[in-house]
Amino acid sequence: MSRKAEVVRNTKETQIRVAVDLDGTGVSKVSTGIGFFDHMLDSFARHGGIDIEVETQGDLHIDMHHTVEDTGIVLGQAIKDALDGFKGVRRFGHAYIPMDETLSRCAIDLSNRPYLIWRVEFRTPKVGDMDTELFKEFHHAFAMNAGACVHLECLYGTNSHHIAESGFKALARALRHAVELDPKTHGHAPSTKGVL
Repeated sequence: MSRKAEVVRNTKETQIRVAVDLDGTGVSKVSTGIGFFDHMLDSFARHGGIDIEVETQGDLHIDMHHTVEDTGIVLGQAIKDALDGFKGVRRFGHAYIPMDETLSRCAIDLSNRPYLIWRVEFRTPKVGDMDTELFKEFHHAFAMNAGACVHLECLYGTNSHHIAESGFKALARALRHAVELDPKTHGHAPSTKGVL
């Protein structure tokens, strides 16, 4: 069973292609024009065990908002497409990720009822050139389009780089567990409804 997908989305603000392989080894090829965001997506692939290709061209002459949010939209769509109705997966996942003084926690439910609980605060307005408020925009766009209920919290931390990165890693590790195939589901969606 191939769990791969490719999504292309072109608007007046962004042109994006994302390809994913849920059963990959964490290989990534990412180009968004935003150095720190590329670093986060590379980390997401590596720790999620998901191969991803991301090619984003956005209106960075305006700001980074459209590029970050729209990349989250397309990455979420690609992962949802690759999940093919959430058949046979574990569905739930969670992770605690420490990074120096920071500890982040993520719990995820691949329920096809998207939601985001975001309890993350940054002490600085930017990490590198990237506005820290954009991290919520990415995670919201991702959750809504992946059909995922995501609860992400920074339990404590002071360094904005560590807070952002531990959050991406926590999402990745939680997702890694949730998308694993569970033989006890016998290829069905893990829900009393029979479908998700």
